[in-house]
Amino acid sequence: MPFLRESVVAGGAQIVEPEDAVALVWAHPYDVDGLRATLARGPGIQWVQLPWAGVERYAAAGIFDHERTWTCAKRIYGEEVAEHALVLGLAGMRAVHEFARSKTWLTSRGRTLYDGRVTVLGAGGITAALVDLLAPFRADVTVVRRADGPVPGAARTVTHDRLLDALAGADLVVVAAALTPETAGIIDAKALAAMEAHAWLVNVGRGRHVITDDLVSALRNDVIGGAALDVTEPEPLPDGHPLWDLPNVILTPHTANTQEMARPLLARRIAENVRRFAAGEELVGPVDPALGY
Repeated sequence: MPFLRESVVAGGAQIVEPEDAVALVWAHPYDVDGLRATLARGPGIQWVQLPWAGVERYAAAGIFDHERTWTCAKRIYGEEVAEHALVLGLAGMRAVHEFARSKTWLTSRGRTLYDGRVTVLGAGGITAALVDLLAPFRADVTVVRRADGPVPGAARTVTHDRLLDALAGADLVVVAAALTPETAGIIDAKALAAMEAHAWLVNVGRGRHVITDDLVSALRNDVIGGAALDVTEPEPLPDGHPLWDLPNVILTPHTANTQEMARPLLARRIAENVRRFAAGEELVGPVDPALGY
């Protein structure tokens, strides 16, 4: 990709073959085998920059090690994805999806987010940006995260073992966590049953955070108010899947962060990390090989 090459040069480095490289900017978000082969060609590679924030494919393949420094695009796309999450949540709570699909004048309905309660799963860049966006709504925000510790702007943070308590009472639940073995399937039948009957679920994390069959059942039986999904399991969502036909569902095709949005943001991150690497400074967006994100 030309813009990646330009970013490397802008950071003060030059492009060489893997055999001569000390750092690698990897452009393919899914080609695990290609990355492994490239690293085998470049035994001197000390640092690897991955293109997206989600690195679960590489973690699952066991490609991360402690001999190299690994970085990804975490916290680059937080604002754009948070914006999309808020759009989806407001659209669901305000019944925009119903009004947009209708061919007749419907009865007025909808809920406001002002002074509402929001629960967010994850404590990364998306959540940080979303908490800022929620501030004008005077929302009471609870963040559910792996490790205990405060999140600026959130009223409280809890760990995963208190998930069900955090879901109860929320008007809006947003999934924005990294996908790990601990968070895969975290929204299941039990979690959905803990939510309020009017609550909307927004997923801008990964499709595998949600057990799809459990969600379909909950939506069909009005266990929750609705679901707005930018990611699904499976993905792409196949034609004829029940989610397409449910009236209380909003679907967008993994477009919370488009390539047009991502390219300039990723370019700046790569140039900055190349400069930092050359200067011996701490890199931005580190991946913890033990945690897998």
